[in-house]
Amino acid sequence: MTQVMSWDDWIAHDAVALAGLVRKGEVTAAELAAQAAAGIAKVNPAISGVVEVFDDAVADPAVNGADPTGPFAAVPFLMKDLGPTVAGRLQEQGSFYMQGNRPAYDSFLTTKIKAAGLNIIGRTTTPEFGCCSSAENPAMYVTRNPWDPDYTSCGSSAGAAVTVAAGVLPVLHGSDGGGSIRIPAGCCGAIGLKASRGTYSISPYGSDFTSVVSTQGCLSRTVRDTATFVDACRGGAPGEFMPFWSPEEPFAHLIQRDPKPLRIAFSHEWGPYKATPHIAAELAKTAAFLESLGHHVEEVVPQVDFARAYGAQTHCYITNFAQTVNSLLRMRGLDAPPSDLIEPMNIRIWEQGKDASYTSRADMQLDFNATARAFGAFYQDWDVILTPTTARETPRIGTTEYLTITDNPSALDWFGNLWGFFAYTPLTNLCGTPGISLPMAAHENGLPLGMHVQAAQGKDGMLLQLAAQIERALGGVWNGGRQPQVHVAA
Repeated sequence: MTQVMSWDDWIAHDAVALAGLVRKGEVTAAELAAQAAAGIAKVNPAISGVVEVFDDAVADPAVNGADPTGPFAAVPFLMKDLGPTVAGRLQEQGSFYMQGNRPAYDSFLTTKIKAAGLNIIGRTTTPEFGCCSSAENPAMYVTRNPWDPDYTSCGSSAGAAVTVAAGVLPVLHGSDGGGSIRIPAGCCGAIGLKASRGTYSISPYGSDFTSVVSTQGCLSRTVRDTATFVDACRGGAPGEFMPFWSPEEPFAHLIQRDPKPLRIAFSHEWGPYKATPHIAAELAKTAAFLESLGHHVEEVVPQVDFARAYGAQTHCYITNFAQTVNSLLRMRGLDAPPSDLIEPMNIRIWEQGKDASYTSRADMQLDFNATARAFGAFYQDWDVILTPTTARETPRIGTTEYLTITDNPSALDWFGNLWGFFAYTPLTNLCGTPGISLPMAAHENGLPLGMHVQAAQGKDGMLLQLAAQIERALGGVWNGGRQPQVHVAA
């Protein structure tokens, strides 16, 4: 397959830059799609990040309806195989149960993605129903970390993270219900923003009012691409239950200026959970770096009842995923999940959560409220909280304790173990606040370690300003300038 540019040139361009080449007539959208397909073919056998390539969309970037006048000018793009649907395309949600599922309509966000000019050429891997730390079921696929394929990518936006990290494409779709954009971004050396509640619509199948913890978004290699994606794809569909944020200035403009000096708290001991000594040391180094940029930085732990917050989050996940499975069973008139088609922990979650009472959900909402108010009070004094993205080392492939193929009989115990690893990301989902993982650090074994910056609801622009300031201070080079073992330019 003929390439329109060398792989070194390819990775030197983010999506905004590629769109600029298309607008200037230096490359065509079809040439970009062909090169992206070649990149997938080159690295996917080693990392299994892409489930399917839409050959017709590669050959003709107009086939899915991408608007060539949008800010991304028909730059190729991949959708996570979960969440927003693409009319006529398979969406199988990482599950044998959903194989052959072909939605008939575009979700509202899909229409926004197409209007932004993104050419959807395929779909990326996810764990079953997005309920897991990694897309790793050997009977289906095993998504591997491009920095070292013996390690996991984490998840649930697993395929997006590894495909961005391997240089195939500069920006891809992801979703985040407890860290599912930020965690794989942190493990794979990408940028991952979980936006404030009320940024991206999940119409028509849900709303931010009823699905309070999960949101959509992207993973990228540059802050500019993330800011441009938010600008182009944000906004509520007609009939939303709640108002959506509308910033005074587009984020793509805002990030060209440094933020004012910020009051930044950093911490890693959150209730029963804390980071390993090496991760804590990397956090302290990052805090010192932010101080060198002119910010006031201090080690402070938010005054939050963390045990209560994690307990509520666990109840939310068990009951939410139980109803996800329940809805899929009703579609086929089944009374129970078939054990040969749905993974063991998802069946246990269904068993342990399907009959939850309204009272238990009401108590959960009280706990959510108390947690959100406590963080809100904290943000009266502090602009930002800095934590690691994860508290433990990235697991090796086959570490089943974090997977839905585990034989752990208790969903409660399984989630409690997950929080020990992913301690810092889920509470932003609970509170509806923004968080961004930035590829600023490394584990002792050299794998990427994200640093996680959080702020009050609606302060996404400030987070992106800070991220852009950091990016400029690093000379535009993340991950210390290192490149993964599996990479299009390798």
